[in-house]
Amino acid sequence: MTTITRTALEPEGFRGGIDVRVSLRSDAGSGDSAFDGAWFPRSRDLVVELPELIAELERRDVRVERFTYALEAWQPVPRKIVVSGRVVRTGGFRSMDPQVVCLTWNGGTRRADLLVVPPETDVLTGARALRLCTRRGLPSSPQMVLAAARSTPLPQVPDLPRTRAV
Repeated sequence: MTTITRTALEPEGFRGGIDVRVSLRSDAGSGDSAFDGAWFPRSRDLVVELPELIAELERRDVRVERFTYALEAWQPVPRKIVVSGRVVRTGGFRSMDPQVVCLTWNGGTRRADLLVVPPETDVLTGARALRLCTRRGLPSSPQMVLAAARSTPLPQVPDLPRTRAV
């Protein structure tokens, strides 16, 4: 068995939670919404991305015990990783939606589904998706949420009358 051990203080390959792009509803794990938040990783490499996500969620008082993901969507990760001295079990499944990851905590009694914003998504759309996933009444399809995030019009600069210098 291979394990990854990282702490928030290790600078090499670990951004130390700086700008971890994740949103989480205040009632995450209640089961009241299709998504409890969203995660916008920078790559498909869970060895790099997952310790940062777990460390950031712990700062928000969510002590992740298990992380599940779609096998086809991510590079392989060991079955157990150690983050800040705690073991987090991981599991990949072929049956999971590639745009969703699942977290469990509190002895397995709390579960949160996070929409995964694909790493190749532009930053503006990603930020909109992070914000949308904290609202109630979202569609249950990750594709529809991402489409809604893309559909928000970009800010427009008004055309000003041109003047000629004399």
